Amino acid sequence: MICNGLQIVEVEKDLGVMISSDLKCSQQCMYAYTRTRVMGIIRRMISHKEPKIMLSLYKTLVKPHVEYCSFAWNSYYSKVKELSEKIQHRYTKMIMNMQDKVHEDRLWCLRLWTIEEKRNKQEVFKIYRGLSCCMNFLRWMQIVRIQGALVQTG
Repeated sequence: MICNGLQIVEVEKDLGVMISSDLKCSQQCMYAYTRTRVMGIIRRMISHKEPKIMLSLYKTLVKPHVEYCSFAWNSYYSKVKELSEKIQHRYTKMIMNMQDKVHEDRLWCLRLWTIEEKRNKQEVFKIYRGLSCCMNFLRWMQIVRIQGALVQTG
């Protein structure tokens, strides 16, 4: 049996997520940033940039690329965070009657979260789900113990 050994790979792509050999996600974020070319197409093709239309286009065409597996590659590097926030910042600035507002005001008017707030919300939700699952298991164990005690004494 011939063994060739393991190959050294700089970047591995699995399920659409790119992970480098040093376990950094910067290439995944750059890929997401380049996939937002659709923003340019929307800017050129849509002449009446009404907030309702632009928001639905953002949620269907732009946001999935930015947030895909964001929980898995949630970055702790400020450059990468700024890059993903920059996409949202640029897009909300294209919307009619939003150009003169501050970014936070635009998000509030459109009822959007910042990318960072969205990630934090996802983390809290996952912790809640994990804890509620543990609590359900503990309740189940108490019921089993009570039923076992009834069977032994009965």
